[in-house]
Amino acid sequence: MNATAVRTTVLAGEVDNRAAYLGFAFAYVFGHGAAVLSETGLVVMPSWLPIGFLGAGLLAGTVLAMTASLRAQRAVSPERRRAEKLVGTAWVTGFAALALMITALSTVFEKPGLQTVLWPAGATIVVGLTYIAEGAVRRNALHYNLGTWLALVAAATLFVPAPDFFGVLAVLGGGAYAVAAVLEGRRLDSLAA
Repeated sequence: MNATAVRTTVLAGEVDNRAAYLGFAFAYVFGHGAAVLSETGLVVMPSWLPIGFLGAGLLAGTVLAMTASLRAQRAVSPERRRAEKLVGTAWVTGFAALALMITALSTVFEKPGLQTVLWPAGATIVVGLTYIAEGAVRRNALHYNLGTWLALVAAATLFVPAPDFFGVLAVLGGGAYAVAAVLEGRRLDSLAA
C-alpha cells in the first residue's frame, strides 16, 4: 500500500512534457526549416512565413510547458515549489541577458545582421541551459540531457554559415524535441510501473 502511495505522489508531481516538446519540435522543424528553404531560394514563400511557423510553435510549446509545470506544482512540497519558481525566473533572466548581449554585439560591431544568427542560436543555448537547471531540480534526466544537447548543438551551429545554420537547428534541434517527446512517454510509464 505504501509503495502505491509513493508512486502516486511521484506521478502527481511529475511534469509531462510531451505536448510541449512537440510544440517546440514544430517550431524548430517548420520555423527553421522554412527559413533555410526560403533563404536558399529552394522554395519561394512570404518572408513572414518562417517566423510565423517559429512563433506559433514557440507560443504553443511555451503555453503547454507552463501549463504542465503549474499542474505538477500543485502536488509538490513547498520547498520543491520554491525551487520550481526560482528555475522559472531563470527563463526571464536568461532571455533578458541574451537580448542585452545581442543588442550590444550588433551595435558595437555595427553589424545588425548578427541578430539573424545570434537570436536563434542564443535562444536555443538559453533554453538548453534552463532545461539543464529544470532537469536537476525535477530529477528528470531526460529533460537535463535534452538541455545539454540543445545547448551544445546551438553553440556548434555558430560554426555553420547561414542559411545552412537554420537547417542544422531544424534537424538536430527539432529532431531532439521529437525524440524527447517519445522518450518522455516511456519515462512516465516507467515511473508508473
